[in-house]
Parts: sequence; C-alpha cells; structure tokens
Amino acid sequence: MTPAEEILDPDLPIIDPHHHLWDLRGRYPAASPPPEHPFEVTLWRSPHYMADELAADLNAGHRVIGTVFVECSAMHRAEGPVQMRPVGETEFVNGVAAMFASGLYGAARACAGIVGRADLTLGAAVGPVLDAHLAAGGGRFRGVRNSASYDADPSILGYLARSPAGLYRAEAFRAGFAELAPRRLSFDAWLLEPQLPDLIDLARAFPETTIVLDHVGTPLGTGAYAGRREERFGIWRDNIFELAKSPAVFCKLGGLAMPFAGFPSFMAPRPSTSAELAEAWRPYVETCIEAFGAHRCMFESNFPVDAGTCDYVTLWNVFKRLAAGASDDEKAALFAGTARRVYRLDI
Repeated sequence: MTPAEEILDPDLPIIDPHHHLWDLRGRYPAASPPPEHPFEVTLWRSPHYMADELAADLNAGHRVIGTVFVECSAMHRAEGPVQMRPVGETEFVNGVAAMFASGLYGAARACAGIVGRADLTLGAAVGPVLDAHLAAGGGRFRGVRNSASYDADPSILGYLARSPAGLYRAEAFRAGFAELAPRRLSFDAWLLEPQLPDLIDLARAFPETTIVLDHVGTPLGTGAYAGRREERFGIWRDNIFELAKSPAVFCKLGGLAMPFAGFPSFMAPRPSTSAELAEAWRPYVETCIEAFGAHRCMFESNFPVDAGTCDYVTLWNVFKRLAAGASDDEKAALFAGTARRVYRLDI
C-alpha cells in the first residue's frame, strides 16, 4: 500500500458500523502460498486482525468514536451444542469491547455494538441461542447476521458458497427470524445483487424487524457476471428502490472494495487514490442515498476485508468525498447518527 493520504475533515465524528476481528494464522500460516480465490486472498493478506490492528486503524487520523463488530465465525466455541458455539464469538468480542472501554487503546469505543451469528433455520428453537448471545454480550449484543449469498456460478463466492438458494424465503428460516423483533434484535443481511428480491420479500413479511442491507447489495462483475456490472446496474437500482419502500430497512454504504463487483482497483499494482475510488463507487452510493435517504444509510469500513483495495485512512477519505455535497445534518447521519440509532449505541 502507498502511504496513507492526508485526512479529510478530521473532526467529523465517525461510528464504523461494520468491521471484523479474527485470528486466521492456523488457516494461513506465514509460509502458506496465496489462495486462488480473490476474496480469500484478502484473508490471507490479513490473517491476524485483533485489538492491536483494529486500534492502529481507528487511531490513524479519522475521528472514529465507536464501532460495531459483525460476525465472521471468529472464536466460536470448540465444544458444546453446535447451535450454541457461535456464542463464543460474542464472548470474545465483548472482551475486546471491554479492552477499548478502558481507554488504553485510544478514544474510540470499539465493538460498542455486536452483531453475532445464530442459525435462524432452527426456527423457534433459536430463541435460547439468542438469549445466550444477549447474556454474553454485556449489554452490547444488538443483532444477528445470517448470510444468504448464493449464485449458481460457484466461482463467484469460492469457499464462501455455503448457503442454499432462497434461504431468506425458507419457512424454517422465517420461523427463526420471527424470534428477533420480540428481543429488539436487528438483522444484517448479506446477499448478492441478483438475490435482492428475496430480501424485499422478507422485509415485507416482517415490517416490524429492523433489517440492515450490507455492502449496498453486493453488485457483481466477476465469473458469469464479468463485464456485465454496468449492464445490470438498472436491475440493481430498481431493486434498491423497491427495498427502500420498507421503512424498517437500512443500508450500509461500503463493501465495494471486495472483489465481487469486479472493479479494477481490487489488488491493483498501484493502489487507487480516494478520489479515484469515489468516482468509481459514486453511482452505487448516490443511488442508495437517493433511495433510502441519508438517515437510513451509514458508511461502513468492512475492514479488514476491504483492505484488498485500500487502507483505512483512504477508505474514509473516499466516503468523505462522496458526502462532500451533503448538508451537515446528512453528514452527521451518514457517518455516525444512523449507526447510533439502528444499533442503539450510547456513544
């Protein structure tokens, strides 16, 4: 990576509503060759992203005041009932949150909100799992993510191709989903652009449940979609506007630094500047803000995954460039206010 850019608008408060923590050194030893799938290369390049690495990014110059951790199958329990093992991740992250709450790692209150994993296909039986997360979260557990990302072309997702087609429409999944709202838990949704109609249908079926669309719906431009990203933009746009008709749905603006969209900036020999990335991502970000409004959108880092395209300083400079024409009130929502409200953060 090139040296970090000069910080734009350094006093603007930021709540980063989407990042991960993991220790993948067992999966990717120091001498291991790079994997074949481009997404997995990002993990191979950042196999250790824990409190120290997170603190280095949060203290790099932008005024990050807090964050939300989103599940990534880190630190699941090694023993016990399978359905309860993801609770180990919440226990781990709550400990990291306590480390940052001490002030020793800087001013940011990292992991002030926790989004964990629970298998909603358990139906009503997922209730005790959700209660265990709430108990383990120390008052920080805010919601669940079950990724539904699927495509008939296995090359797009690689080893992430773990979900069946139509997960969000499955009866068992929806029986588990019904357990969220009574516990004031939100749902983070990760799926691919062609699957957006599934989320639209889910949001209509559960209008009382807060749903957060991750990564602007993950536009595609690789595998069977290579060279077709612009061709499919109108389909994506229509679905985004349809999804935005459900008032309990919010949108995370980010994730475009991952390989799925096929932008040439991913793993480029010369890292792109924030100005170049802002120009490339502008149509997607501006469409989402137009559809949902600034008060239902939030910029996200998706780190360390998005480090495959740029560093943390550059990424937030991208977002600040994209929001340059917004009012002060809109900026406050996009960079912190929406995340604070959706995840009920006391920061």
